[in-house]
Order: sequence, then C-alpha cells, then structure tokens
Amino acid sequence: MNFIFISPNFPKSYYLFCDALKNNGVRTLGIGEDSLQQLNPLCKESLDDYYQVQSLEDYNQVFKAVAYFSFKYGKIDWIESNNEYWLTQDAKLRTDFNIQSGVQYKDIGPYKYKSQMKQFYQEAGVVTARYHLVSTIDQARLFIETVGYPVIVKPDSGVGASTTYKLSNEKELVRFYKNLPTRQFIMEEFIDGEIISYDGICDQDSNIIYETAHQFPTSIMDIVNEKKEIFYYSYKKIPTDLQEIGRKVIHAFNVRSRFFHCEYFRLLHDKEGIGKKGDLVALEVNMRPPGGYTPDMMNFASDISVYQIWANMICFNEGRFDVDHRPYVCVYYGRRDGLKHKLSHAEILKKYANQMCMCERMPLILAEAMGNQMYTARFDNTKQALSFINQLQQ
Repeated sequence: MNFIFISPNFPKSYYLFCDALKNNGVRTLGIGEDSLQQLNPLCKESLDDYYQVQSLEDYNQVFKAVAYFSFKYGKIDWIESNNEYWLTQDAKLRTDFNIQSGVQYKDIGPYKYKSQMKQFYQEAGVVTARYHLVSTIDQARLFIETVGYPVIVKPDSGVGASTTYKLSNEKELVRFYKNLPTRQFIMEEFIDGEIISYDGICDQDSNIIYETAHQFPTSIMDIVNEKKEIFYYSYKKIPTDLQEIGRKVIHAFNVRSRFFHCEYFRLLHDKEGIGKKGDLVALEVNMRPPGGYTPDMMNFASDISVYQIWANMICFNEGRFDVDHRPYVCVYYGRRDGLKHKLSHAEILKKYANQMCMCERMPLILAEAMGNQMYTARFDNTKQALSFINQLQQ
C-alpha cells in the first residue's frame, strides 16, 4: 500500500500516524515544507520517502509531489493529512488522482461549512442553533429580532476561534458590519452551555471502532478573545445521551475511514425553541483528530495508541485494542505567560510527578488557543482531575 501523508512534521506528534502505518507494512510517503534535514529524526524514520515543497498552500506544487510519488511507486492508495486546514486540498488531490479511499472534492462541503452541517444534524434528529448567513446588516437585524442578543459570528468555513466574535448589542453589530470580512461568515444565536466533545475513529463501513469524550468548561472562543487559560479533561465513561446522539450524527454524515471530533453544548439553562437545561445541542463537526495534544490524552487515558488504532483501521478495518480499558481521567492545562501563579512550574512538576504525562512549551501558532506552557496529567477519577485544575488556576 502506498500512503501519502501531508505535513507529517506538523503538528509535532503527527509523524506517529506514519510510524503506525509503517508498523503495518505500509509504504509511507510524506509531503511537507521542511527540508529532509529539518525533520525531527523520528519523523524522518517514520517515512519511506519525502518530498519537500516550498509551500503547501500552492496546490500545483503539492500536485507535482503526488505525481512524482505516483510515477516512482505506482498507484497511490491513500492521501490524508488528518488536519482541518488541509481537508479541502486532500479531497481535491484524491479526486484529481482518482483515489477513492477518502472524501472526494464534491463531497467536502458538509465537513467544512458550518451552514451545510445543519442539514445532517437535522437528519440525525439533533437540535442546532438557528443561523443566518451574513449578508446585510438589515438582514442581520431581522434575524436578531427572532433570536435576540447576543449572537455569534464566525467564518462559515474556518479553523480555530481567532475570528469568532460575540455581538451583544446594536453598537457591536454596526462595528462588525463596518469591517465586514470578505469571506462568508455565519451568524448563530448564542447558546449558553458547556462544550462537550465526542471523539473517535470510524472504519470503512461507518462503524465506530473507537470513541471517547472530553469536557471543555471554558469555550475556545472565550479563551482566545478574553485571554483565559485553557483546561479540559476526558471522561472515563461517555455520557449515555452524548454517545447516542454522537453515533447518530456520525452515521448521518456517513463518515468513513476517518477520525472525528464533534462538539456539543450542554445547556446551562432552559432555552425557548432549543431545549431544557442539560439537553445537548449540536455545535459543529470536525472530520479529523481533535486539536493540540488531545490524541495523546486519549492514549494516556486508556494506555493505548490511537495512532496505531487509526493505522489498523486503514489496513485491517478494525482497531485491535481493548475497548473496555479506560482507567484514567486525563487533563490538559495550558498556562499563559505573564500571569502570576501560586504554584511555580517547578512546584507543579514536583507535586504531580507521578501523574504528569507531558509537559511542553507550545509553539506560538498554537499558543493563542492552547496556552504557552502545557501540562497533561492523568488521575484515577474526576475529583482528582478537578483538584489538579484548581491548583494550577490559583
């Protein structure tokens, strides 16, 4: 099997997807912007061949790289990046090279556009926030007459929360329209809820072979816009209602041979036209692994390798792991530079030496959302995990 992996060197741990494929006897071929000499030695070892392009943004360059590998090694069986930013390009490459093992270019819309996701949620019987595709300010006012302030505006197709805003009054609405972005934005009613993610891997027949869930007490939008510190943690047992809704949504989207990361609100209050306190409301789907080092958190929580589970799905259409083994609650905490904390970095490492799994400085490109200094630790139960979060917050 010939597998082309786009950008195996970023994010930092993504070479592990290639390494897992290689463990299964797959020929792994990488395309990225760094030179071969600049690659992490472990990343280099995970690849059978590598092609450097000046820019992954330049489709022609990436096309030529795929064509080179096709000429050198024969038919390409898979192309994947597992990265939100490159999903559309991945799909176009598959279509242009007649690679049928993944999403085609004509089908990528519902995976990328928040407005198109709504239809599939409806098919799954899952409630979503009401929305309006941003056009004129008069149309926005009509929408707001129905749903009220505040409203959320964000790119209809976008990554991260750096261009997501809450508009709470007429003054903020006018300011937004005075600097209206050129790309399409979507406006949604504000949902007051905690965010829960349903994450996992589907096989080639849309069966879920691995699933987990994470709690995000503070939204990424607030973390980015208000410069808050980020923390979130995994569940030892997936909430029953989340599991039921999550599975319905995955089947409605007909997800195949992919990682998925789906986000939901759990309502903090009754909301007319939406649901009762505690109900789940769909936010958006992301057909790739959850961001940051969340895949590693999955590993630490269950003593597994989701990289190998994914590679086993690619090669054997099964996960080959113990689905019932999940002994830990895993926590991510990202501290921001410039804030004074009660516990120093050294004190954290000493106090939680037995629980600490990862401790790293985050690259600047991720620090806005994920913090400057990250700590990932695992605990026997949620109470211990919340105590850890409380200690780091002080």
